Amino acid sequence: MSDSVVTVPKPAASAPAPHAASRASSPAAQAPPPGRLGRLTGTPALLLLASIVVALLASSSAPTPLYALYQARWGFSPITTTVVFGVYALAVLGSLLTLGRLSDHLGRRPVLLAAIAGQLAALALLTTAGGVPELIAARVVQGLSTGAAIGAIGAGMLDLDRLRGAFANSLAPGIGTGVGSLFSAILVRYLPAPTHLVYLVVAGVLVLQAAGVALMRETVTRAPGALRTLLPEVRLPREVRGAFLTAAPVLFAVWALPGLYGALGPSLVAKLTGSSALVLGSAALSVLTATAAASVAVLRRTGERAVMLTGVLGLTAGVPVTLLGLDIRSTALFFAGIAISGVGFGSGFQGAIRTVVPRAAAHQRAGLLSVIYTVSYLGLGVPAVIAGFLVVHGGGLVDTAYEYGAAIVVLALLALIGLLRGTRRAGDGA
Repeated sequence: MSDSVVTVPKPAASAPAPHAASRASSPAAQAPPPGRLGRLTGTPALLLLASIVVALLASSSAPTPLYALYQARWGFSPITTTVVFGVYALAVLGSLLTLGRLSDHLGRRPVLLAAIAGQLAALALLTTAGGVPELIAARVVQGLSTGAAIGAIGAGMLDLDRLRGAFANSLAPGIGTGVGSLFSAILVRYLPAPTHLVYLVVAGVLVLQAAGVALMRETVTRAPGALRTLLPEVRLPREVRGAFLTAAPVLFAVWALPGLYGALGPSLVAKLTGSSALVLGSAALSVLTATAAASVAVLRRTGERAVMLTGVLGLTAGVPVTLLGLDIRSTALFFAGIAISGVGFGSGFQGAIRTVVPRAAAHQRAGLLSVIYTVSYLGLGVPAVIAGFLVVHGGGLVDTAYEYGAAIVVLALLALIGLLRGTRRAGDGA
């Protein structure tokens, strides 16, 4: 794959490329003035942006292994755990709907620096938390800053390189989610200050990344209308609507899976193995995201619809295997099913990103990615909160896991139907 960097699309002298006119006429698509250029661009800038996604989502999943400690210390019920988990997802949603398009008008760098500052504030709250209210407040701030950053980072990576940017957008979220949970569990298990050290380490990484952002070359110019973007709005460019309608059910289904293992995974592993070891408890989410990242890398040159189809089939096959392992108390089968499901998670998300995002013009990318992540975080948060309610007021942990898994399979089958119908429509159109 070429290392060339495409920061500013230019209309061709002869026949223009699709959407070239809209990109050229949009202020957000023009080159920034020479005085605003930073020194960091190209592949180093792309790697920096991808690493920020990893750090932000690692930060969001870092509290997962600590919930058992918080629960023992503060005496809250399992439903509180899923509420804390769900509050973060809902805060991300609110931020995506209000702040997701801001970088198309203010520039990528200012939004990223503000989002990192918000993330540092959230980590400070987590470090000093003395009860559930502080924990919830920290998760809200964390969600708002993450939502503000996601659109800017994703659009920035696509500004730099459309092909590698789409690949990085697919790969980085899964890596960050898995690394944060496992890294946190290792620190908590083997090093002192379990409820402080992991947050301080992540904060140090974010400070270094903020310094890198300050040195980055800006990829868009300021444009009027920033205040209007703060009004909640879901807007899809006409060029991507058909592709988005095909991808949306896949996005919701695949992101419901890390919601299951983020909210209930440690408790399920503890019940299955009889061990309360934090590292083992975080293994479910880590195995899921590791195989997801591997599938993104292996299938990066496969066609978009084939990748999405692989994702749906991975969910349809992997979740039943996981539930069977839970039913017959087979740890090996349980984790084998999670690994298969991880292929579904990574492939489905990659296929959706590659199907939708490259069709958008430069000045539409941050807003479009915000809509994509809105659907994703609805899948991540809403089922997890419902599961927490069912654990307490329904049939308990295991029954809730069966119901959650069955719901994911149904969602995957619905996504499969939509994907096949979309394929037929595309064939008829051709």
